[in-house]
Amino acid sequence: MIYKIRIILDAEEDIFRDVEIEDSNTLEEFHNTITQAFGFEGSEMASFYTCDEEWNQDEEIALFDMSENGSDIRLMNETILDDVLTEDNPKMIYVYDFFSMWTFFVELADVVDKEDGRTYPNVLFSFGELPDAPPEKNFESKPSTEFDDDFLDSYDDMDFDENWN
Repeated sequence: MIYKIRIILDAEEDIFRDVEIEDSNTLEEFHNTITQAFGFEGSEMASFYTCDEEWNQDEEIALFDMSENGSDIRLMNETILDDVLTEDNPKMIYVYDFFSMWTFFVELADVVDKEDGRTYPNVLFSFGELPDAPPEKNFESKPSTEFDDDFLDSYDDMDFDENWN
């Protein structure tokens, strides 16, 4: 089957690419499709993240395992697209270049039969120009309601000054 997917840059202005790709491709092949569709060199680290309907990030699927001893992290080259992107779970988040944090919303738009003579992956539609720099991100957390005010009162009794190096 062929997945028709919209990849939207997380920005105020509309910048997106519509691509079609075989559901049996790996996420690494999908990553390469995205970098080419947006004009990136493709040499930076990237990850996909599964998410819920409200785009709340869940499991990471990385391009490479950067841990020293290996880990249980899922890798793009070992993960098939239809294992993580389905009609029941049609959304993912894609982050390219962790220094710049280019962030994209990935959404499955349609599933169709493969057309004979057509080459996949294929960019169907391109809208908007990628800016020179990624859009600014506002990394704020929600205020916690679990903070115990009594802790602040007892903080003065901890004698940090006399034991400080």
